[in-house]
Amino acid sequence: MDDLNNLAQLGGEDSTPERQAATRRSTWVSVAVNIGLTLAQVAAGLLSGSQGLIADGIHSLSDLVADFVVLMASHHAHKAPDADHHYGHQRYENAASLVLGGLLLAVGLGMAGSAVHKLQTPESIPTVQTVALWVALGALAAKEILFRYMLAVAERVRSSLLVANAWHARSDAASSLVVALGIGGNLMGVTLLDPIAALVVGLMVARMGWGFTWDALHDLTDRAATEEQIAGIAADILATPGVLGLHALKTRKAGDMILADVHLEIDGTLTVAEGHDIARQAKLAVMARHPVLYLMTHVDPVLPKEKAVAR
Repeated sequence: MDDLNNLAQLGGEDSTPERQAATRRSTWVSVAVNIGLTLAQVAAGLLSGSQGLIADGIHSLSDLVADFVVLMASHHAHKAPDADHHYGHQRYENAASLVLGGLLLAVGLGMAGSAVHKLQTPESIPTVQTVALWVALGALAAKEILFRYMLAVAERVRSSLLVANAWHARSDAASSLVVALGIGGNLMGVTLLDPIAALVVGLMVARMGWGFTWDALHDLTDRAATEEQIAGIAADILATPGVLGLHALKTRKAGDMILADVHLEIDGTLTVAEGHDIARQAKLAVMARHPVLYLMTHVDPVLPKEKAVAR
């Protein structure tokens, strides 16, 4: 447990507080933006008769819920290991991404269903008012700016959860563009374009929600690290003095971190203490240079080639 309790020192002690602060700050910015957009879009949609704008407002409301999911996950994911969670709480991030994806999927399908109902009764589609177009364009600009800000923060602190939330904001910008085009078409006399825009937005949201859900589900079921990450970990292990080879290197994701275990091939003529020290140096090197939460090592004694030849 000593190694687990000192993970921050091995994996970037200075970056963890920065990462938490950046996550909270960027998410609260998103909360403020989404509160304003939800109120403006729904109110303008009701006043102007635009189903597309109302759908986009509901989308912004789902973003607001997603922001609070991110805040909750950020708070819990960085708790230290305890008696019930020996490897920490990083998988709260994966669970939050799963919830976020499910939320987007449900909201998207609901919006698409409502739009289909409108298209089946075209006589009920009103001509929208010009204010809807201006609100849609304003929402488009706000969401695109929010996306660029959140993605910059996510890349700086290397958080997959923040990346997901940033691209969520980009999907909002894309949906606002579609809504603006639909409202513009409606104002020019093609009334069907407004519910068509709402349908397109709903399908876009549902598609992104499914992507997040599927990705998080894979991480929660012990998906391995990327081939590039595994190769880098193996290279640093082999570069450790005293490690003659390795096999059975296995990895699994835990939030943005990696849990790994490996069999190390070490000179069988060394003492147990010497073999242990080599394995520990390999573990510390990997945890210092890669996003590895913990590396479990098993020592397999082998006979070095030169000693085998001498015999």
